[in-house]
Amino acid sequence: MEEMKQSRYVKLTKDEGDSPHEEITPGELNQPIHIPQLAVRKCSECSQPLPEGYAPPADEPWTTGIFGCAEDRESCLRGLFCPCVLFGRNVESLVEDTPWNTPCICHAIFVEGGIALAIANLAASFIFPGINPGTSFLINEGLFFTWWMCGIYTGQVRQNLQKKYHLKNSPCDSCCVHCCLHWCALCQEHREMKGRLSDNAFSQMTVLNPPPVQEMKSSHEKDNLETSSSSA
Repeated sequence: MEEMKQSRYVKLTKDEGDSPHEEITPGELNQPIHIPQLAVRKCSECSQPLPEGYAPPADEPWTTGIFGCAEDRESCLRGLFCPCVLFGRNVESLVEDTPWNTPCICHAIFVEGGIALAIANLAASFIFPGINPGTSFLINEGLFFTWWMCGIYTGQVRQNLQKKYHLKNSPCDSCCVHCCLHWCALCQEHREMKGRLSDNAFSQMTVLNPPPVQEMKSSHEKDNLETSSSSA
């Protein structure tokens, strides 16, 4: 019974005559080890390992300027009278499996709706002088804040376009461009995607020549050809 009660663990003791040992703090042996072979750069978007000599592509300038709206008359007129439709088309071309009507409706509610409300508020303050000026000021302040939020949202779309085609910030940050030059930015983005998509479609076109027509001949026809050639 005494043998059964003995512990199965071995108690380690330290001899007094041994040389002094350094004290090990808890967790000291569990520190990560740096292995240079495993320190591989990875892509920030897809987390795939990159080769040693890889260099990220440099940012390119836009093919058209921010004030080049007249270069494409169709996008210019659409951006002037129906900017929500132009914004929806831009998002549809940039993001896959995204219908154009969803961003179009959001743009129409917050941008065009906010502009219409601001004009109505300004007209009401002149037509009805009895309206409290503080109320008008709060409405305008809320509309101004909504405009900046819309500029940030549309600026994110512009940033995605810049990441896709490695474009520079022109003329400044994407959100600031949409807050200050919203209609010009929409037209510029449409022209950029339109030009690059047409270039890609042209470069991917290949001319395939059909193979020659092959005719299957029976053994009887082959024998007739051989006899005719031998008799000749």
